[in-house]
Amino acid sequence: MLAFMGNPFDSIRVFFISLGWAYAICATQWLGHGYIFNFLDKKIDWIEQPVKRALAGLAALVIYSAIAFYFIQMLFFYLVNGQLPTVSWKWIWGNVFYPVGISFVITITFTAVGFFKAWKTSFKRAEQLNAEMLAYKYEVLRNQINPHFLFNSFNVLSELVYENQELAVKFIQQLSKLFRYVLESREKELVQVSEEIEFVKSFSYLLKIRFENKLQFQIDVAAEPDEMIVPVSIQMLIENAVKHNEVSDQYPLTIKIIRNQDFIEVSNSLKPKEADDESTRLGLKNLKQQFVFFTKKDIVVEKSPDQFRVSLPIIKIVKS
Repeated sequence: MLAFMGNPFDSIRVFFISLGWAYAICATQWLGHGYIFNFLDKKIDWIEQPVKRALAGLAALVIYSAIAFYFIQMLFFYLVNGQLPTVSWKWIWGNVFYPVGISFVITITFTAVGFFKAWKTSFKRAEQLNAEMLAYKYEVLRNQINPHFLFNSFNVLSELVYENQELAVKFIQQLSKLFRYVLESREKELVQVSEEIEFVKSFSYLLKIRFENKLQFQIDVAAEPDEMIVPVSIQMLIENAVKHNEVSDQYPLTIKIIRNQDFIEVSNSLKPKEADDESTRLGLKNLKQQFVFFTKKDIVVEKSPDQFRVSLPIIKIVKS
């Protein structure tokens, strides 16, 4: 600045122009750096791509600093002298070398701070998710073999043994498949969608025998071997539908399980039980936390006057 203006204390005019120059430099550098940092943080994740994020930030901020400082110099040169300077590489280099050097040092500092801040946040989030995962697993293991379901299943079985032994045999086979799946999936974080659907078919078979025509299922899901889902998640939604809705000749319950792009939609007709307590949705909340651990896609819950629908994201395993 002194190179083309002289001493800022020579006159009031020069002093205020110098003050404006200082504010312009601070504003463009500070605000510009902040905007670029925020923009890059949204586009490039520090934890997943630290080198790319650091290099992109370094390059963007140094280039921006040089360009912003160059235009400020041009503007204030014009205000002081009434004309634009004769631009040459020597003039550009002499005016931007020191501020760019300072900006480079500041950028290195902020890059290091940004990385460690992101790493610390990610570490805390990972610890929180692990704690939530353990809590969820405990809840799932406690509720996987629902006592009410067991009680109802064995009641139905005891009646079938006397009334229809052939159907009783099929019932036992499906019940066996169901509990085999539950036991095998206890130690798994994810299962194939196709396996979950087969389990759901066994589960729905048992419910159909219990409720007969009062309960209808529509299952239409195709999946690839690398497409996964949280075990027993669909079954939990079915159980909730039966638990909280009326299942009768007057109000039959219809449950649909279909695939919609990269989601499994589980929907049911809505006729809440009159004496049913308001649901705490604890199971759905735990299920959401489980999916957060494996995918950035959220579980979608939609409710209308006559339908309740939950969309579970399909988790695709990336082969290395």
